[in-house]
Amino acid sequence: MLKTFVFKFGGASIKDVNSIKNLSKILYNRLRNHTVIVISAMGKTTNALEGILEKKFNKEDYSSNITILENYHLEICMGLFGENHPIHAIVKNYFLQLQRDLELPLSKDNYDLYYDSIISYGELVATRIVQEYLCLEKIYCIWKDAREIIVTNSDYRFAKVDWNATAAKIKKSLVPLLEKFPVVTQGFIGKDKVGNTTTLGREGSDFTAAIIASSLHSASVTIWKDVEGVLNADPKRFPNTIKFDELDYHEAAELTYYGASVIHPKTIKPLANLSIPLYVKSFIDPSSPGTKIHHVKHENKTPCIVVKDEQILVSFKVTDFTFIHEGHIHQIYSELEKLKLRVNLLQTSAISISLVIDKQVFKLEKLIDSLKQDFEIRYNESLQLITVKNHNPEIMENLMKNKEILMEQVTRSTFQIVTKSN
Repeated sequence: MLKTFVFKFGGASIKDVNSIKNLSKILYNRLRNHTVIVISAMGKTTNALEGILEKKFNKEDYSSNITILENYHLEICMGLFGENHPIHAIVKNYFLQLQRDLELPLSKDNYDLYYDSIISYGELVATRIVQEYLCLEKIYCIWKDAREIIVTNSDYRFAKVDWNATAAKIKKSLVPLLEKFPVVTQGFIGKDKVGNTTTLGREGSDFTAAIIASSLHSASVTIWKDVEGVLNADPKRFPNTIKFDELDYHEAAELTYYGASVIHPKTIKPLANLSIPLYVKSFIDPSSPGTKIHHVKHENKTPCIVVKDEQILVSFKVTDFTFIHEGHIHQIYSELEKLKLRVNLLQTSAISISLVIDKQVFKLEKLIDSLKQDFEIRYNESLQLITVKNHNPEIMENLMKNKEILMEQVTRSTFQIVTKSN
């Protein structure tokens, strides 16, 4: 087996001309032949594509949105390559394909499948541009379509990986390439067994890096971010954050479960299973050590604060004067599973079940429709879920100050509140 390395660069690290030039400098000093470079969509491209999809669904004109997005990519190409490089035609062709795909009918029934086919264009275009620029800079590498190596089921938008099929594909079609050159591929996307494009969930490029690394038994994975490493809170929300020099896999997995955005939640497990270290480093200051996630013996006691936005609190009250029992919980969870909705917080009382979920298009409406005959259902939208691991009274008091608290839950190590967004 080759000794391989996996690097992952997110949208912020390739958002403009200078960012991509910076990426090439990072790779120039660190790139080995047996390296896979996983790339996300540029800047806020995924958000822009979601906006186009929303306009398509609402039967609004989205042509100007496509033009703006295409020009954004072409301007980056102009800044990197000048006028006469083939990349311009490649990018224009992707946007022609995107427009053709958007001419197909869209409904609630096919929304998730449609979503994956449209959103994937962000990663495809970005990787083409980055790979061509690296070659221009004599950092020679090969472009590979991730859909040829990442095999999933057909749970569109939240596809589950077929690990055995994926490992076989990687061994057959990726390893021979890596023996010759580094490989650039897309994060976030895969393909099901009937040939449809799938996605692994928002911010899923980290997970792609872990999938490839575990299949290759890589020496390490490095995720390049706009922060100096894993911090104990979001520096955009909280002052005086603390960087961790190292974290145990379990600690990192727990933080991602609660919603820490620095790493995708599914990233840790496949790496921990094979003891593959995960480095989180800054593309702004690449020489800084960052954070190493691996097996750590000592327990972390530093308070960690995680905030999840766009949360929905849904309460189910039984209508037949009985008490809540296991059957009610099973009934609700069965519908949540069908809709691929994850519960971020759960609380029960004698006559009701309250749970917190992420906002997703159509999902709340479908959940209510499926359960309204058996429960009286109420909900609040646009909420924040705030989680503190290793809490103390001072942090709890500060976080609750001047907030309307809709739900609160405290354990020995974890404190959680649901509140209206400020």
